[in-house]
Amino acid sequence: MSSAAAARLQRVTKRFGAVTAVDGVTLTIDVGAVFGLIGPNGAGKTTTFSILAGYLWPTEGKAEVLGFAPTAVDSLRGRLGVLPQDALLPPGDTVGEFLMHMARLQDVPAAKAEEVARRGLEEVAGRDWWRQRCGALSHGMAKRVGLAQAFLGDPEMVLLDEPTAGLDPKVAFEVRELIASKRGRATIVVSSHNLHELEALCDSAAILDRGRLMASARMADLTAANEQIRVQFAPGTRRGSGDGEVPLNELRGLTMVKTVDFDDEGLALHVSFERKDADAETVIGAVLWVLLQKKVRISGVAKGRGLEQRVMDLT
Repeated sequence: MSSAAAARLQRVTKRFGAVTAVDGVTLTIDVGAVFGLIGPNGAGKTTTFSILAGYLWPTEGKAEVLGFAPTAVDSLRGRLGVLPQDALLPPGDTVGEFLMHMARLQDVPAAKAEEVARRGLEEVAGRDWWRQRCGALSHGMAKRVGLAQAFLGDPEMVLLDEPTAGLDPKVAFEVRELIASKRGRATIVVSSHNLHELEALCDSAAILDRGRLMASARMADLTAANEQIRVQFAPGTRRGSGDGEVPLNELRGLTMVKTVDFDDEGLALHVSFERKDADAETVIGAVLWVLLQKKVRISGVAKGRGLEQRVMDLT
C-alpha cells in the first residue's frame, strides 16, 4: 500500500452460495479521511464493512487495512477500532468493567486501562455511567458506550456501521460532532443510510449498488459542489422577465455560467459552471445578485446537486 492509503480493496468479490454480495470492488481510503460507504439495502455495504473489519474473507481479490490483511489481529491490535451496527454489550458487566476489558484487548497496559476507559466514556458524555450495568442502559446510552469502545486508545483507523441509527436528534448530533472531532487524527469509515449526515460529515465516499462500485470520489466531486449550485424558490415562483420571476436569459448571460435549468415542479434553479472559470461562491454571488434585483423570493441556496440526488442517479 502507498503511504497515502489507510485501506484498499483490490477487485474484491464476496459470494454466499449463489448470491454475490460484493462484485469486483476496487477502492482506496486515504489516511485521515472520513470515508462514507453508501448504498440502498442489499448494496453490499455491510459485507464490505465486514471484510474491512476482518469478519469475512473475500471470495476473490485482496483487502488491506493499515498495510495488513484485515484478519491479522495481532498486527492490527490497538490500531483498528470497530463498531458493528447491532453490537451487543455484556448485560451483566458494568460500563467501566466492559471498557477496561476492551482497553486491555487493545493492548492498553493494565496500569492505564482505567484512565483510558474513563477518558473514552467522557468523550461520549457518559462520565456518570461508569458503575451502571450495560444491560440497564438505554439504546442511545449503549450506542455511545459502543462508540467509546471503538475509539479506545486512539486507534489509527475506526470502522463505524450506522453509528447514529435509532438515536434521538440531540444524541445523533453529539455523535456526529465526536466523529468530526477525530478528523485527521484517525481514518474513519462510516456506513450509513443517512445521506444528509454523510454529505456533511465525509470527505470522500463510495456508492455501492447490488454489490458493485458505482462511484468513489471526494464528496465535493460526487455532489458536483465545485461545478454546480442549486437555488430553491418560494412557492408560486415561475420563470419570466418580470419582478418576482426567474430571468433565465439574463442568468445565462453571466460569463462564468455554463448551463442554467429551471425545475418548474421542484421550484429550483440548477446552474452549472466550469471550476477553471470560477468557484461556487463567486457563482452564487453573481446569481443571487441577478435574482435579488428581480425581487425573486429565495428559500435556499446549496452547492452541488446533493448526495441524495447523486445516489438516486446511480442506483
